[in-house]
Amino acid sequence: MTTGPAPISGWRIFGKALTGALIGFLATPIAVFAVVLTLNFFNAVCGTPGDSGGCEMGLATAVVGSAIPGAAIGFIVNLERALLARRRG
Repeated sequence: MTTGPAPISGWRIFGKALTGALIGFLATPIAVFAVVLTLNFFNAVCGTPGDSGGCEMGLATAVVGSAIPGAAIGFIVNLERALLARRRG
């Protein structure tokens, strides 16, 4: 009697979800940095004396503020992927 592959364990699912959280924690700020930097490049106010570093601080705030949501998104996406793989068998 042949059986299918062994089901994925709960620890492996949790490990995959944590890997996704780490990837999201690192990749999301990089993507946000690129987008905000591009938007600041086309903003006529950025770099003028009246700006006083506001665009640069907005860039830093957006990058730092995106790390935790990116980790949460990565965790949830990889958790769902692992659970779907477990259901498929």
